[in-house]
Amino acid sequence: MDIIIIGAQGSGKGTQAGYLAEYLKVHHLSSGDMFRKAFENHTALGIKAREYIDRGELVPDNVTVDMVLEHIARPEYRAGVLLDGFPRTIAQSQALDKGLEALDRSVTFAIYLNVPREELVHRLAGRYICRAHQHVYNSETNPPHVPGICDLDGSELYQRSDDKGEAIQKRLDTFFSETIHLLDFYQQQGKLIEVNGNQGIELVREDMRKAIERFRH
Repeated sequence: MDIIIIGAQGSGKGTQAGYLAEYLKVHHLSSGDMFRKAFENHTALGIKAREYIDRGELVPDNVTVDMVLEHIARPEYRAGVLLDGFPRTIAQSQALDKGLEALDRSVTFAIYLNVPREELVHRLAGRYICRAHQHVYNSETNPPHVPGICDLDGSELYQRSDDKGEAIQKRLDTFFSETIHLLDFYQQQGKLIEVNGNQGIELVREDMRKAIERFRH
C-alpha cells in the first residue's frame, strides 16, 4: 500500500501523517526528513541536491524522484509507504508512477486535507516546531504542556521564518497554484480521498479512517 498525503502548509498534514502511517502499518517518508538525512549522511544524491540548494536553485525533479524511489526500494519499505511532502507537481507525480511501476507497485490512493486559505494563514501564524525532531505544535489548537518546550523530546520550540507575514502568503500561493493540480491528477485515476481538515485533530482522524474504509470497499 503506497499512499500520498496532500495538504497545504498549516493543514495538519505533518500531524496526521504519523498517525496515518501507524494506522495503515506503512512507513512514513517525509520529503523534508529525507533531504535532511541525505545531507547529514553525505549520500551521493544528497551531495547532488546540496549543490543546487547552495546555488539558490530548486532541486530538479529527477534528483528528488530518484531519492524517493531509492528509499521506497529498500526492504523496510516493502510493506508500503506514506509519502508526505512529495509529489508537489504533476511532473513529479508522473515520474513517481513510472518509478513505482518499475517496482511492480502503484499509488493506492491520495488523501487530501482540505482547509480554507484564511484558516491556514491563522494556523501558520501560531505554529511552532521543535528543534530536535520537527514535532509540530500550535499555540491555539495543539499547544505544548509547557510553553516553548516539546512534550516528546524536551527541545526548544521555534517559529519558522517562512511562517510569518508575506512568507506565509508566498508558500500558500505556491500550493494553490501548483500542488493543487494533484487533486485532478489523482481524481482522474479514481484514487483521491478528500477529508475536511478544518476541524479538531481527532475528528480529522476519525473522518480519515471512515473515508479510507469506504475507499477500500
